[in-house]
Amino acid sequence: MNNRLYLLLIGFSLFVMSCSKKIVAPTLSLGPPKPALTVEEIDFEYMHGKARMVLREANKEREVKANIRLRKDSVIWMTFSVIGVQGGKALINKDSITIVSNVDKEYFVFDYAELSKIYNFDINYQVIQSAMLGNLILPRKEEDQVVLESSFYIMKQQADSIIVDNYINAASMKLEKLEMKEKNSNNSLVINYSNFQPIGSKLFPYNGTISLFYKTLGGSLNTTIIFEYNRAEVGDKELKFPFNIPKKYVRR
Repeated sequence: MNNRLYLLLIGFSLFVMSCSKKIVAPTLSLGPPKPALTVEEIDFEYMHGKARMVLREANKEREVKANIRLRKDSVIWMTFSVIGVQGGKALINKDSITIVSNVDKEYFVFDYAELSKIYNFDINYQVIQSAMLGNLILPRKEEDQVVLESSFYIMKQQADSIIVDNYINAASMKLEKLEMKEKNSNNSLVINYSNFQPIGSKLFPYNGTISLFYKTLGGSLNTTIIFEYNRAEVGDKELKFPFNIPKKYVRR
């Protein structure tokens, strides 16, 4: 797999992975008595961390190290390196996603309208940020269905042809699994979050697995992206987000 495709898949993982105000759900009827479901979500001004990412597709596997910085509701900044050599970087803001490949000396710019049309799902900055943090990617609605099964609340949501099942741990009230399916194509996404550790006053998933199942002209594909944080911190101290594209790089 070439570096360009790898960076594109990482970019894809960012917007399907990845924090808004804490959401307090209305009381939902699960039969008497009526419990209240409050989903515990990460809140912060700035966040930074280091993570290992592994991409698996067919019989191929590739690993990178990532430095990640976020400013709440504003920007996500990442750099990628392989064996100490910087291979690329990404900048995600409210207007677009820019991915740069230092190896191929080229870059890509995606706007959200384009991405939403390609994947038939309303993609925006908030979706990316929420998914990266293990927060809900769709806002709560009164018509969302909630059932309690064993140790999990399962919250079922729908947006046009997209169906989302959220598995929320009944003890921690953290989102531990998300299943998303597009009814017309049967393309699907599954995210599993684990290894929750305190970050600030909340729990943050240090580990996660993203599984993509999608159809192309060449047939069905299955891509898995694994991320493992070894450090994550939040605070009010302002972070910098340096990002430039050399003039000699070609836009694709």
